[in-house]
Amino acid sequence: MAAREIKTNIWSVGALDWDRQLFDELIPLPEGTTYNSYLIKGTEKTALLDTVDPSKTPDLLDNLSSLGVKQIDYIIAHHAEQDHSGSIPVLLTMFPQAKVVTNIKCKGMLQEHILISDDKFMVIEDRQTLSLGAKNLEFILAPWVHWPETMLTFLKEDKILFTCDFFGSHLAQGGLLVGESAAARQKVLRAAKRYYAEIMMPFRTSIKKHLETLKAYEICLIAPSHGPVYPDPELIIKAYRKWISDEVKNEVVIAYVSMHSSTRAMIDYLLDALIKRGLIVKPFNLPRTDMGELAMALVDAATVVVGAPTVLAGAHPEAVYAAYLLNSLRPKVRYLSIVGSYGWGGKMVEQLSGLLSNIKAEIIPPVIIKGYPKAADLTMLEVLADAILAKHQNDDLVRKEACNNG
Repeated sequence: MAAREIKTNIWSVGALDWDRQLFDELIPLPEGTTYNSYLIKGTEKTALLDTVDPSKTPDLLDNLSSLGVKQIDYIIAHHAEQDHSGSIPVLLTMFPQAKVVTNIKCKGMLQEHILISDDKFMVIEDRQTLSLGAKNLEFILAPWVHWPETMLTFLKEDKILFTCDFFGSHLAQGGLLVGESAAARQKVLRAAKRYYAEIMMPFRTSIKKHLETLKAYEICLIAPSHGPVYPDPELIIKAYRKWISDEVKNEVVIAYVSMHSSTRAMIDYLLDALIKRGLIVKPFNLPRTDMGELAMALVDAATVVVGAPTVLAGAHPEAVYAAYLLNSLRPKVRYLSIVGSYGWGGKMVEQLSGLLSNIKAEIIPPVIIKGYPKAADLTMLEVLADAILAKHQNDDLVRKEACNNG
C-alpha cells in the first residue's frame, strides 16, 4: 500500500495484507486486513503513530522513504500487540533519536514482548499533550477498550482521532477512506461488526465508558489501526452504540453438531417449531461454521441454543469449543438452553453449563434424549419452543399473536 495523504502533512504509511487468512492463529480473515500506521509532520517534530506487523516492515519503510522521511522524533505506541508494535525495533535502529511515546502499562508490555530498552521511552499520562509544532497530540488512555494498556490519540488542529483497534475492521481494500455509496458503507460496517464480535465484544462494558468520554471531542475523522478511515465518524460511532447497547433482537442462534443424525433431527424439528412461532432462527452447523459468522450472530441474539451429542460421556468437542467461545465473547444474550442426544449416559449439560459461567443469562430447561428422537421427545422440543417464545414475548421482542403451534 503506497503512502497516501489524509490531510496536509498527515499520511497513511501502513500496509495492506490481502493474503492473510488467519489472525492470531484463530480468527479467519475472509477479506484480508491492514496494518495502519500514520505519519504526522509538525513544524518542529515528526511522529509516527503505530507501526505494522513485522511481516510488512518493508512496506512501511518503503512508504517512509517515498515521502523522504529523514527523521522521526516520536513513535506513538497505542497498543503492545505486534501487529501494531512489531516494527518498532527496526525503526529505532534507523532513527536512534526517536522516543517511543506510550503509557506506563504499555511500556512494560513492550519491554516484555519486543525487548525495547528503558531509555527509549517517553511515558505519558491520560490527557497529556505533545506538541509537534503547529500540530498537538492529546493522549486518551482507554484501558480495556481492548487490552489494559490501549490508548487513543487526538490530533487537535485537524480533529482526527487515532483509535488503534477501537472501531477497526479486518478489511483490505484499495481505497483509504470508507466510500460514500450505501454499498461501500454497508461493506465496511459488516467487516467492523465482525471485528467487534470477534475481538471487542468481551469489553462491551468498558467500551460504553469510553464512548461517553469521546462525546467531549469534536471529531472530524476516525483513523483506526485496521481497516479503512472514517470521514464520517458518526457512521461507526452509531454502529458501536447499537452493538454495545443492552438491546437484543427476536433472534435465536442455534450452534450444533451431530454425529449420527439424532441431534440433527432434534435441531431440524426445533428450527421449524421456532419459525412457526415467529422467531428468527440462525443455525450454525459447527464443523462447517466460520466462527466469525457465529460471533456476529451473537451480537444481537436474545437466545442461544447449543446442540450436541455425547462423546465419551461429555459433549462433542465442537460444542465444547462453541461454549468456550460464547463464554469468552460474553454477548448480551438473555437466554440459554441445550439440546442433545446420548447413547448410554453422560454429563453433557453439567459440562456445557460449567463452561458458560460468564454469561449472565437465564437457563431454559434443556432437552436431552436417548437415541433418535421419538414422539415424546418431539413434544419436549415443542415445550422448549414455547418457552423461548414466551421469553421473547415477555421482553416485547415478538408479538404475542405470532404464536402458532401448528
